[in-house]
This record gives sequence, structure tokens and C-alpha cells, in this order.
Amino acid sequence: MYLIVQNEFRLDKNKLLDNLRAWNSLLRRKVHLIACGGTVMTLLGVKTSTKDVDFMVPDIREYNYLIKQLPAMGYTQTNGPGWQRKGELFHFDIFRGNSIHTTGLFLSPLEDGQNKLLVEFSHLYIGILNDYDLIASKLLRGTRVDFEDCVRLATAHKDELDLEKLIAHFYEIVSYDVAEVRLRPNIDHFLERLQKGEQND
Repeated sequence: MYLIVQNEFRLDKNKLLDNLRAWNSLLRRKVHLIACGGTVMTLLGVKTSTKDVDFMVPDIREYNYLIKQLPAMGYTQTNGPGWQRKGELFHFDIFRGNSIHTTGLFLSPLEDGQNKLLVEFSHLYIGILNDYDLIASKLLRGTRVDFEDCVRLATAHKDELDLEKLIAHFYEIVSYDVAEVRLRPNIDHFLERLQKGEQND
């Protein structure tokens, strides 16, 4: 099976899964990919497409195996976690262990209840990071797009998302960040945007 090469700027869910099927065809060992960041929005249908694909590989042995295979698939490392193929404008960020960018999670996404299975191929397991870790990690980055994504996800999952649990989880995670004082208000900004969005519905 040949790898899928896209010359488009963004990936929708189907094209992303086509790329992952191509990865799967070249792998010979099990790898658990846990979608995080804006990628979750695309895989869940909250956003139609993405240009940056974010995955965690919590198992270190699986991570080491995967990054050894990526060059054989035509990928070049562009920065710390970033991988890209020539001719493609989107790129993959592959995070090692339990960290997303600079945010470390308390529990492995592979533990029970910490991710939800999206699809499983013969060698690739594709899971979705739980809402609490996902929203907290995006709020710690705190870009405009991060806030927008968090509001979209919280709105889409409002019947199952416990806001009090989310607030407590955010404060616990941010307490370990060196920029805690600067980042703590991000949860308030998110809640304000969320409330405004509900009022406009």
C-alpha cells in the first residue's frame, strides 16, 4: 500500500484517517496514538479540518519505535515534536509520554477512562484524549484558537462535561506550571466566553 500524499493545506477527518491507515500498513508493532489539541476537534466533527495534527504516544517504547519509522515513510523532523513530508503544508506533532507541548498530565492517557477509542487498525490504536485533560492543556497554551476550540468542545459536550470538575482539574494542573500566576485567569476567560456563547444560542 502506498502512502497518501496530500498537497492540500488542511486535513479533514477522512483524509487524516487515510494517512493513518497508510502508516498502519507499514508498521509491524502496536502503537497507541492519542489525539490531542485541535486534532480532537476534527476527529469528533466539531471542526471540519485541521492543518496541524497533534498526537500523544504515551508508551515510550512505542514512541521510540514510531519515530524510527517516520523517516522511512518520507517524513523529516521539523522541530522538537514536528514531522512533515515534502510537498505537504500540514504537519504532525508527535508528543512523547504524558506531555502535550509543555503540559504534563497526571495520569497516562492509556489508563482506563483517560481516552476514548475512535478506531483501531491492525497496528494503530487511535484514541481521543478525555475532555478534562484536553481543555486544561489547551487553556494553558491560551491562544485565541485554543479558547475557541475549548468553547466549541465544551458546547458540543455540555450534557456530559462537569464544569466544576474541569475547573478543579485546571487549577491542579496549572499549579505545577512555572507561569501559574499568569495562566490561572485563563479558566475565567474560558468560562466567560462559554457563557456568552450559550447566551447567543
